[in-house]
Amino acid sequence: MDQLDAFNRRYNLLSKISASFFYSLAVAVALNFFWTPGHMYSSGITGFAQLINTMSERYLPVTLSTSALYFVLNLPLLLLAWIKIGHKFTFFTIITVILGSIMMRVVQPINMHIDPLVCAIFGGMINGLGTGFALKNGISTGGLDIIGIVIQRKTGTSYGKISILINLIIIAAAGFAFGWTRALYSALTIFINGRVIDAVYTQHQKLQVTIVTEQPHAIIDGIQEKMHRGITIFHDVEGAYSHNEKKVLITVIDRYDMYDVLHIVKKSDPYAFMSVTEVERVYGSFKEQEIV
Repeated sequence: MDQLDAFNRRYNLLSKISASFFYSLAVAVALNFFWTPGHMYSSGITGFAQLINTMSERYLPVTLSTSALYFVLNLPLLLLAWIKIGHKFTFFTIITVILGSIMMRVVQPINMHIDPLVCAIFGGMINGLGTGFALKNGISTGGLDIIGIVIQRKTGTSYGKISILINLIIIAAAGFAFGWTRALYSALTIFINGRVIDAVYTQHQKLQVTIVTEQPHAIIDGIQEKMHRGITIFHDVEGAYSHNEKKVLITVIDRYDMYDVLHIVKKSDPYAFMSVTEVERVYGSFKEQEIV
């Protein structure tokens, strides 16, 4: 058992470090291969860093680099994460922010003309993939990820929606300062980024599962042993075809849990009927997976 725990710890450590490196490479490629050549702005702290970088080029004697600004702007948010989210979470976030700053400097912008629409689509996809993968492995990429997680815990609102709303500020700033064409493409890449994050990082997505079964106790025991979810039971339900007495079970789960629930139901009652619907928001008691 001790060896298994040690293996799991090493595996989790390796997964988090790999996710940090993957994100840092993704954001550097998105920034220097697509957003900078396409003259558009990213989401979150990266976008703010780009805006300040552009303004320093135009109005200041010294140009402030995007990579350095990305690191500096993240510092107060790292303090928020340390207080509100968790120390281990923040430790890996610090690693991710440092790696991101380094990779933004190491990966040099390409000097070639690329269609702005291509830059917006691929930049948003690549950065969203990196961000979602990092969040899925229990680490943050810094910046608005931290704010999004804190708000999500308080309200249950989708992380991607939070990201899109906050980044409207960047779109407006880009439009007023540098032209509405840039704002349009910036809006597109931010929207794509948010949707890809939601597609990859599914922990916050909730599903309501309805199960009609003749073996309720085995299913209930399996679900509660595996994921500690509350279940509502409807008694004295009759099947219209067989006229056998059945019970209806209703529970709300994370999308992460779907495979486990399906396996438990099939194992406990191969003839059970199950329907799944997406849940917009949950009120009352619902235990989120812990981020430490």
